[in-house]
Amino acid sequence: MTGGDPTDGGDKARALPLPPLREVIAKHGLSANRALGQNFLFDLNLTGRIARAAAPLDVGTVIEIGPGPGGLTRALLDHGARKVIVIERDRRFLPVLAEIDAAYPGRLSVIEGDALKVDAAKLGDGPRRIVANLPYNVATPLLMAWLEAGTTFASLTLMFQKEVADRLLAKPRTKDYGRLSIAAQWRADVKRLFDVPPRAFTPPPKVTSTVVQLVPRAEPLYPADGKVLEKVTAAAFGQRRKMLRQSLRQVSPQAEEILVEVGIAPTARGEELSIEQFCALARAFKARRGPTAPL
Repeated sequence: MTGGDPTDGGDKARALPLPPLREVIAKHGLSANRALGQNFLFDLNLTGRIARAAAPLDVGTVIEIGPGPGGLTRALLDHGARKVIVIERDRRFLPVLAEIDAAYPGRLSVIEGDALKVDAAKLGDGPRRIVANLPYNVATPLLMAWLEAGTTFASLTLMFQKEVADRLLAKPRTKDYGRLSIAAQWRADVKRLFDVPPRAFTPPPKVTSTVVQLVPRAEPLYPADGKVLEKVTAAAFGQRRKMLRQSLRQVSPQAEEILVEVGIAPTARGEELSIEQFCALARAFKARRGPTAPL
């Protein structure tokens, strides 16, 4: 971590035909909107590190969510991104992003809108890579939608609250293991890259952040119907201390019988099961209801 205004240091920074971010923010009278989960990241060492982690950037399309004043946007372009598409719902940042567009002609496109309502899988040409310091309040639903799109995305290099990253990476029999762990690891290879302390942001959040990279799998880790798997994990972790023979009754009154059928002790709890076991349960529940009957 560097002190002072990080936008004033480094060869890459001097090559940018743009003023330092702090000057841009002062010029436009911008401030972070906490209601939108905004925290500005100025540190060139960090934005550059994120951009390098997402490489290669010189093919296909890079999609960024919530660029704000464009610190990460600049880093992506400066590290060779051929085409960057940003989605920003806060109109205050559009003039700043227009200045970046002018500095990198033909390489930046700006979409004004809510990322939850934009189908990122249809943006630009493949391979598509999403790179973003995600607004904390929409990070999980965005991630779930992108994972469902499978290999439409070559990779997702994302910053989350550390507690969310811990859940994404958690293994069975740990306190962080749950629905999010299973959903992410079932659909993607998940890797922790590095932590980012609160002091790196303006204003500093109350929590540490973590950059995580997810590479979607060509096929999920084990066979299962995604919607059924979600129902099973939601029930299993809805009340973590309940035995599965009780918690899974909301999925099917035959829960205990199905558990025995797939070789899982009815007295087990959700946190004890592997992803493979949850997928076996999802297949068994679906088979009991038939291939077309909803759970």
